[in-house]
Amino acid sequence: MKITASLIDKLIRLRNGESIPASQLRGEWVSELESDGVIVSTSHGSRRVLFVPQPEAFLQALSAFDERLSDLDLMRDTLQTCETFRSVQASATGNSKLMAVRSCPGFPINTYEPIACLLNGREMIANPQEGSFMFISDWQSFSIPQDVVVVGIENVENFRMIRQQRALFERTIGPGRLLFVSRYPQSSDLRSWLQAIPNDYIHFGDFDLAGIHIFLTEFHAYLGERSSFFIPSDIEQKLANGSLERYNAQYLKFKYLTTDIPLLQHLIDTINTYHRCYDQEGYINV
Repeated sequence: MKITASLIDKLIRLRNGESIPASQLRGEWVSELESDGVIVSTSHGSRRVLFVPQPEAFLQALSAFDERLSDLDLMRDTLQTCETFRSVQASATGNSKLMAVRSCPGFPINTYEPIACLLNGREMIANPQEGSFMFISDWQSFSIPQDVVVVGIENVENFRMIRQQRALFERTIGPGRLLFVSRYPQSSDLRSWLQAIPNDYIHFGDFDLAGIHIFLTEFHAYLGERSSFFIPSDIEQKLANGSLERYNAQYLKFKYLTTDIPLLQHLIDTINTYHRCYDQEGYINV
């Protein structure tokens, strides 16, 4: 059973002695409650309505059928709350899994030099020790200096090992300050944060048609000219010795991929010329 605010409102109306059209409440569980006499159906002309003759028996039957329905008022309040945390559910009901709630919103960040940021109005120095990274859960209140360039890294291994790619970043992007981010766990939190800040964004993904498609549809479409695709100067040499199998696997789906970004279109043309792809892990200096 899918618990929705609309369903809870209908159950509360029945509990309170109101009638509702039978067309608004359907399902095998409703039929079972009708068979047991907990819910009564009556006809008014061509319309059939449902009502509950004994509210207490109705509530007991709901609770036995699904524990989430043991307290309709609490469930309504919970559904109407924009941010529902598992701890609140557990405290109120003893069950933290009554509803599907994201208990870990946000995204990880990494740096190879200290960057003074703001989190919940207080200064925070982003400077993870090598071998670790930081996770920003209150991302709505997280801000960084405007001169910092945000670099989104698709592959987790590349994200963890940014120090082994520092020369690549400095050679391709320049000597400015960089904040590295990852969109794992997969969600729209990172993109929403990027939309809320003025900083430039550079997307570092696999050098294949699928990776370029991700950048164009999931980032550039929302960030516009503030976003660009990370293209190392030696990428043509890498593609010449890349994966033919990966290219063939993607070609039918992305063969019509184009863009009005000249440098990125040149990369697409190069990929199609060599019929090969190159994974970003190849740039980790091991």
